Parts: sequence; structure tokens; C-alpha cells
Amino acid sequence: MNIKTVFTCLIILLCYTSCKPHAEEKKEEVSYLVTSPLRKDTLVTKEYVAQIRAIQHIELRVLDRGYLQHIFVDEGQMVQKGQLMFQLLPLQYQAEMQKAQAEADYAQIEYKNTKFLADSNVVSANQLALTRAKLQQAQAELSLTQVHLGFATIRAPFTGIMDRFQVRLGSLLEEGNLLTTLSDITQIWVYFNVPEAEYLDYKATVKKDSVMAVQLKMANNVMFKHPGQVKAIEADFDNETGTIAFRATFDNPEGLLRHGETGNIVVNVPLKNALIIPQKATFEVLDKKFVYVVDKNNVVKSRKITIVAEMPDLYVIAGDIKETDKILLEGLRIVNENDKITYKFVDPKTVISGLKIHAE
Repeated sequence: MNIKTVFTCLIILLCYTSCKPHAEEKKEEVSYLVTSPLRKDTLVTKEYVAQIRAIQHIELRVLDRGYLQHIFVDEGQMVQKGQLMFQLLPLQYQAEMQKAQAEADYAQIEYKNTKFLADSNVVSANQLALTRAKLQQAQAELSLTQVHLGFATIRAPFTGIMDRFQVRLGSLLEEGNLLTTLSDITQIWVYFNVPEAEYLDYKATVKKDSVMAVQLKMANNVMFKHPGQVKAIEADFDNETGTIAFRATFDNPEGLLRHGETGNIVVNVPLKNALIIPQKATFEVLDKKFVYVVDKNNVVKSRKITIVAEMPDLYVIAGDIKETDKILLEGLRIVNENDKITYKFVDPKTVISGLKIHAE
């Protein structure tokens, strides 16, 4: 080996030995971001699966036997209160009414003749009274047949929207057959189930004359533009689910919501002195949430936390950690338990304000 080669090897060895400590030193100088929990008043948004119902939704059924003679409306049509919808051709009451009309006419003539004779003192007053009673009975029977005949004409009991027809023109209908359903959707009732603990919290904070304001997220994830109010709570809990049904009322002037739709009720629940941390500062082990807490010796220790409520990008937690604790914000997948780190502290208000959505 010549002198030039030896000299080159020495230079390479010196460079290697001098660079290795620098690389290790550089690795040790990695600085992590840490922050602290933030305590403040905030609003937590909760969602409940909801069922949408028309304020009035009824079945229109046949009250008498007969053929469906006319249909004056169409499926999906908005009808007004009192509007003619269906006309039946009755098989029995038409003839009975004609018979009752003839008997009433006969009784009327008989009464007039008897009254003339009574006025001339030909018959007694008792005979006139019997004739009058017979006339009244005939008129009552005529009125009864007219009521029965009126069953053949079906009018809208309220303003609403028509559903699908269950019969067709010319069908022979029996008493009780379903014609269609009618819905009043000017207002909508939305039912949603609330867990027992949340119900008790609500009753503990609500004032006597106040109502819970809610919003409705429709099936397309768009908020319904009209707000609603909880105006009724059912009497009993469901023992199987541990929930009780709330009913919210929404105005529906455009008729956008229909009976039978689904959605989510959105409720803003105020929290006093909530302890808030960013979601990205947490990690999960066996369905439990943890954070890394940096102790006074700059050593990271994992700490299990309890989630009280969830917001976009944020968790509201119980008192598992304190406001003064420092939690690791980044590098959770890099560090290990009991690692000693260097860090840079970031004010929690700055951290939360930098998130996409933060607590108001």
C-alpha cells in the first residue's frame, strides 16, 4: 500500500468518526411541540337520529259499500279543506233515500189533510198529534238515509297533501276499505330519543317556561333552514334502550319535509368550565384514549383520559389531567414510554385557534 492510499484512508476514517457524534447529537436535539389542556365555557353539538312526521297524517277510508264512481284529485296533490276528493255510487242507500222521501211526502200530505179536518172540528186534536208524529218520524228516517248517502261523498277534512291511491276508478268498495292517506305538512313533528342521563341534565337546567331550541340535519347532511323547538316529552322511558322520546316542532312553509323522512336533530349543549384538548394529541389502545404527559424531568408518560364530549378536532375530557400538565401535541408515533425529550411549549389558545373548527 503506498503512502497516498494510506493518507486517503486516514482522512476517510477521521471524517467518519467526526460525523457520527454530530449525527447522534442532531438526533438528540429533535424538539417536540407540547401544549396544555384549556379550560373554558363552550358549546358541544350533539346529534340524535330522528323520525319526521306530519302534524296530521290520517287514513281516508270508505264508510259505506259502493262503486268508486269519480276521483277528483291526484296523487301528490295539495288539496284544500272541504275539497271534493272521491264520489261513490252506493248500492243500497240511494234506493232507501228515495223510499224515505216518498214516505215523508205521503206523511206530509196526510198531516195537511188531518190538520184541515181538525181545524173544521171533524177529527180530534189527538188524531192530529198522531199524524204530526208520523210525519216527524218519516222526516227523521229521510234525514238518516241522507246521512248514509253522504258517506258516498268524501271531502278533505283539512288542507294537506295526497298520498298514493289504494283503489282505482270503478272498484267495488266495502266498508272500511282504504282509499289513500292525507298529510298536513305545514308543520312537522320530529321525534328523537334522549338517554336517561341527558334527560335528567336537561330537566335540571331548563326553566319552567323555556323551550329547547334545536336544528334538523336532513338526510343530505344539509341543515333545514327553519329552527325547531322541543314542545313535548313522552311520559315513559323505553326500558330496553334507556331513552325517552322528545318531540320537536318545525314550521315547514315550503313543504320540503314530508311524512316518513329521517334526519338528525342537532342540539347545542352549553358546558361550563370544560377541559378541552385537541384530538390529535390523543392515541388509542384497546378502545381507550391516552395522551402523553411530559413530567418535570421532560420524560413522557402515557395517561388514560375519559372523553366527556366530542367536537370537531377537539375532545372535552374529565379531570384525568390538569390544566398545568403538558401534553405531547406531535410525534406521538415516534416517542415511546419514558423517553426523555426536548420540547417547545405552544399556548393552548394558539393551538385551538389553528384548528379547522375550534370551541367558541
